[in-house]
Amino acid sequence: MTLKVEIFSSPGCGKCGKTTQVLRNVAAEFGADLVHWREVNVLEELDYAVSLGVVTTPAIAIDGQLCYVGMPSATDLRQRLQAKLKLNP
Repeated sequence: MTLKVEIFSSPGCGKCGKTTQVLRNVAAEFGADLVHWREVNVLEELDYAVSLGVVTTPAIAIDGQLCYVGMPSATDLRQRLQAKLKLNP
């Protein structure tokens, strides 16, 4: 099972860069075979972002479901990914 994680960001968003780094680090802990992530520029993929309910950046969706609006802590993100993957902490 591979989770698809998307971070929605916009150019010039300082929190977006920090959130991307948190996601990058946490995803690396799991490995690309378990967590595949990509950055979505809301200006380039506005219709897609809106279809998931993204109204502000940063936002994170996991497997097509909006999970975070704003910047989650690394601990919270890690725990959510573990739960979705059904892994023991």
